[in-house]
Amino acid sequence: MTAETAVPADAAGDVPPDLVAAIESGLQAEPSLRPLADHPLAKLTDKGLAHDHLRLVGSGLLLRIPKQSQRGYAPADNLRYQAACFSRVSESGHGPKLAGVLPPRDGLPFGALVVEEIAGRPPKLPEELPALAACMAKVHALPLPPPEARPPLEDHADPVAGLLVEIEEQARFIPDAGLAAESRREIEAELAWGHDFAAGLGDASQPVNLVLTDSHPGNFLIDVAGKATIVDLEKALYGSPGVDLAHSTVYSSTTWDLDVYAELTLDEVAAFYRHYLEIIEEAGVAGLAARLRPWLIPMRRLLFLRAITWCVMWSVQHQGAAKSAEALEAGGSDWSASKSEAALIAHVAGRVAEYLRPDIIIRMRGEWLAAPGLDDLI
Repeated sequence: MTAETAVPADAAGDVPPDLVAAIESGLQAEPSLRPLADHPLAKLTDKGLAHDHLRLVGSGLLLRIPKQSQRGYAPADNLRYQAACFSRVSESGHGPKLAGVLPPRDGLPFGALVVEEIAGRPPKLPEELPALAACMAKVHALPLPPPEARPPLEDHADPVAGLLVEIEEQARFIPDAGLAAESRREIEAELAWGHDFAAGLGDASQPVNLVLTDSHPGNFLIDVAGKATIVDLEKALYGSPGVDLAHSTVYSSTTWDLDVYAELTLDEVAAFYRHYLEIIEEAGVAGLAARLRPWLIPMRRLLFLRAITWCVMWSVQHQGAAKSAEALEAGGSDWSASKSEAALIAHVAGRVAEYLRPDIIIRMRGEWLAAPGLDDLI
């Protein structure tokens, strides 16, 4: 699941004076960014649980201001991680360029990134799924650095194990989530499959590449030429391309952001996978399609578990009190409803409630449990 969506082009509201002062002093303190301190600030619509975005009017740049770290990092480490995400993904030509970093300071406790503002609109599905596939293929085709050069990005040399760690952390909230009995049975059955699958892998391994991780369609923008750019890069890591492909096409992703809402058919999803497998070879990774093909459905199932257990976790945690600034500065995430505007929380709550319904969980699992399944169509 995601907690971030694409930044719209319209300004929406004033910027608090104390935040303006903190940003201006932060920009003045960084020689390369000092000229930006003269640009007015415009607050963009709050569409993400993890960041606020401000436009530096007339500069072609945005300030990306964390509300928290979704990975549980302390503020300085969180900024360092995100800066590496933008720097590395932008090498593909399909991600915003990083212009600078504002370290944490009074009034700006989590600091900020200064990044390129991408001019574009949300993708139209299913028509523009090929553009999303092309974007991901370019990212996945970037040269894989040696292990010692991959930090600070996480390195899931075993992508299955890496995903299961996150899934298990989120799944511990199942007893407190007030799930319908049928929903809980469905989730626990899929969790049991995940454990069995991981236990039976032995020495089997899959391709590892730079991946986006949070690749739901609302995190892309389409420019006038039809090119897709991924604009939320907080969670990039070295892992399985299959996770990106799954996250861009599962029901809980294509119906999350109302600007890109689409209920894809199984044939449309299969066509997306086939297109990606065709173009990844053209993107410069010989043999990746053949090596990746057997992992597509298993990684989709694990992505489903990651998404649905995130919903479980959020449904419990958003009702709690906000964490103290001291607790967040020590490292941690905070899904409290008080961290975001009421309209955004209402939207997320509605989406989460739908995805945790038994019929929706059964629908999503039907992609691989029904016959013919997605695997038969790819």
